Amino acid sequence: MIAFGIAFAILLLLMLAVLELNKNTLLGFFLLLALAVGFVILFVKVLHGNKWYWKLLGWAGFVGAFALILLLSWPPVRRVPAYDGSSPVYTDVVSLEKGDVRGVVIDNGAVELYAGIPYAKPPVGELRWREPQDPDPWDGVLDADHFAPMCMQPTELPIIGSLKQIIGYHEYTFSLSDNYRPAVSEDGLYVNVWKPAGKAEGLPVLVYVHGGTLQTGQPWYGDYAGTGLAREGVIVVNLGYRLGVFGYLADEALAAESPNGTTGNYGLLDQIKALEWVRDNIAAFGGDPNNVTLAGESAGAASVSALCTSPLAKGLFRRVLLESSTVASVVPPHSFRSYDDAIASGKELKARYGVTTVEELRALPADKIVNEAYTQHFMTVDGYALTETPYESYKKGVHNEEAILHGYNTEESGPFLIFDHANLKTYEQKVRGYFGEYADEILALYDPKTDEEAKAYWARIYGAVFFNYPHYCLNRLAAANGIPVYEYCFSKSNGRLGAWHSGELIYFYGNLPASSRLFDESDYALERTIVAYLKNYAVSGDPNGEGLPEWTSDPESVRVLGLGDVVAMTDETDLAFYAVMDRMTGWSE
Repeated sequence: MIAFGIAFAILLLLMLAVLELNKNTLLGFFLLLALAVGFVILFVKVLHGNKWYWKLLGWAGFVGAFALILLLSWPPVRRVPAYDGSSPVYTDVVSLEKGDVRGVVIDNGAVELYAGIPYAKPPVGELRWREPQDPDPWDGVLDADHFAPMCMQPTELPIIGSLKQIIGYHEYTFSLSDNYRPAVSEDGLYVNVWKPAGKAEGLPVLVYVHGGTLQTGQPWYGDYAGTGLAREGVIVVNLGYRLGVFGYLADEALAAESPNGTTGNYGLLDQIKALEWVRDNIAAFGGDPNNVTLAGESAGAASVSALCTSPLAKGLFRRVLLESSTVASVVPPHSFRSYDDAIASGKELKARYGVTTVEELRALPADKIVNEAYTQHFMTVDGYALTETPYESYKKGVHNEEAILHGYNTEESGPFLIFDHANLKTYEQKVRGYFGEYADEILALYDPKTDEEAKAYWARIYGAVFFNYPHYCLNRLAAANGIPVYEYCFSKSNGRLGAWHSGELIYFYGNLPASSRLFDESDYALERTIVAYLKNYAVSGDPNGEGLPEWTSDPESVRVLGLGDVVAMTDETDLAFYAVMDRMTGWSE
């Protein structure tokens, strides 16, 4: 019986963990409790004295019944609430162009949040793969107390997301109030607005474009939620935009039916539409429509980089913040492709699904083509949203922004090389495979003697190619156009993501938890410094201010601001590598 007790306790704990990590409903916990009690009684009364195969059958029945409980209590799909607890405190009514809204008061009364406000019509049915349209007006007061569904994207089992949070982020909050799956829909063109509580007027505005390789993501994630900056007097707007195949499919027939002859940049057009919404509505929340900073991280920053030279975005923002990506290099390393490649990829997609017309394309169920996100997640030069590459525009002096704040993290490659590390046996092959005729120069710069050095050098090279070097290009293009430009390098280690890709987000937007075993006082000090820089930048275009280490604008990108245990200007470490990249990609001054 001791062995039974130990095995039963271990299995029961595992089952409880599965129910929690998979976000199953409370029904599952009650049913499992009843099952556990019944199984113990059955084992003690009947199975204990029987043959081994009866015991084995009993255990199998126990596990099988648990599988049925999993299905019976499967987490339902719901919209994510914008407030904590069960009783929201509502704001006063705000009148917008299309109707009235009221939000919720959060952050102990310091911040107001208006979630799920439509900025365009749902891009469904005949509006799939069309330019975004103005939203319909609504009657009455819209309760903006839940976030809208995230735009259509591939999803995973809730337990996978929970395990990623534990393994990747080293954190997890046990709760019985989040037993659901966040809604996902083609109907996802909505904005969320965070503002300081109470009456406001003329406040700076920051509009944030989320990352996710243009395939995934949502505009309410806690790391970049607007709460922290709103607390400091900045109005923050986060937006959803079409992703993957729904946002970036290119097709000649779609271009032919478009009044603007465009295709392939629907997600980018959504972002422009959201900026137009901000221009027309943000004053109602107390924001200054003439003082907008456009920000983004990863693919969101790549989008911001494209919007800097889009003729459609002119006048919709004054300055930009780009974290860990740009598409300003001669050959953008990600999130961008040629128009011909985009059209060819669209033809291949149609062939895979046996369709030939636009009507047949639009008739395809969303859940059938959603996994094409992996083939359709690139912006392109469509002749409308983008008339040429950003590099070509900057070379001609064409741009929309007055100032640029941008940078990268020291360990950008971390999440991308988890299963693809180099060692002494594979290092040279990897370098030669990517750099071709320039490989000897790279091998001379980074010549490892041990497996650990090979791993570190390859990670450094990968991060530089996909993230650091494009920022080096942007910095020089901006300086050549007389744009004030401030570059950073984030290097802060912690118990969470550290300086991996996206590790800076929680600092930049002031969302470090009030207390956490993953952060110490040095993290909170760095957060206060960064938030002060960003507030100053949002107000005036210059991050510098009283009590802050001086952030120098270096046109040559030789010196950048180090954001780590020490905040100070520091030397860029990979200039020799960048010189090779210049020659390899055809950069010209």
